[in-house]
Amino acid sequence: MANIKSAKKRIKQTQVRTLRNKIRKTMVRTAVRRFEDALNRNDLEAAQLALRFCYGRLDRAAQKGAIHRNTAARKKSRLAHRLNKVRQASA
Repeated sequence: MANIKSAKKRIKQTQVRTLRNKIRKTMVRTAVRRFEDALNRNDLEAAQLALRFCYGRLDRAAQKGAIHRNTAARKKSRLAHRLNKVRQASA
């Protein structure tokens, strides 16, 4: 356990930031899961809306530093690719 006042403060700050990042990552995973559910139901309109929502969540998490910006870009690209693949198969 830290004895120095500044070290105690840093521990407290780290705990708060860790919790915030955990919440943001959970929101991203939930948004992605909703997109995948819509995709599995072959509901392309709902999947399109869910994808836009995912983009917002991913961008926000990257902006706040919960995930790396390249990770967010990679996930967005893969989700869009999956939607386009389903769209082409249904057409």
